[in-house]
Amino acid sequence: MRLNAFLARAGVASRRRADELIKAGRVHVNGAPGELNTVVGARDVVELDGRRVARQPLAYVLLHKPSGVVTTARDPESRPTVLDLVDHDVRVVPVGRLDAATTGALLLTNDGPLAHRLAHPRYGVEKVYVADVDGVPSDETVERLAAGVELEDGPTAPARIRRLAPSRLELVLHEGRNRQVRRMCEAMGHPVRRLHRARYAGLDVGDLRPGASRELTRAEIDALRELTRTSRPSRG
Repeated sequence: MRLNAFLARAGVASRRRADELIKAGRVHVNGAPGELNTVVGARDVVELDGRRVARQPLAYVLLHKPSGVVTTARDPESRPTVLDLVDHDVRVVPVGRLDAATTGALLLTNDGPLAHRLAHPRYGVEKVYVADVDGVPSDETVERLAAGVELEDGPTAPARIRRLAPSRLELVLHEGRNRQVRRMCEAMGHPVRRLHRARYAGLDVGDLRPGASRELTRAEIDALRELTRTSRPSRG
């Protein structure tokens, strides 16, 4: 495991912050200064400012993110963050992001390799959203949303779209662009009024109230690992 990943999993800091600590000479491995490319093994001793850094067990948490909470470890505007809602013995971080106004399923973990795979476009992890939009989209608009929408950062991949009510759509995506659902709907003339992520990588919030969280079951963790064993074919 890379040294920065070890520090992140131990709850010391994010990988980016861990890199800064390493470059500042504050991290030692077996008594020698750590480097950005240092790999830590099971028997290695890692110290930060002279204190030994203990390994932490892997943790996987599903949060029902409420509106008004930002998906980050700390916020410069002092808004509440998702980490404020998760009371856990080890430091976990969110996999991907939901904007402050969006509610729903959010996974947090300290399993860096799994988090990286889940967030990587190669694996096309399924995300299911329910959007309440302005106006009543026509059937043609729904078909165009499903086929792909031209955005400033390129066309979106085909998606599955289902009308749940006159102004409510279910969107099943395998991409994870910034504010993608909101931008897609706005491009079609139907801005989103309310957005909820009903399911992420097969995980749904179920009976969790907004702001509540739970540990994943062993079966759910195994399913996530299986999900990221093979990549999805590109849309070429």
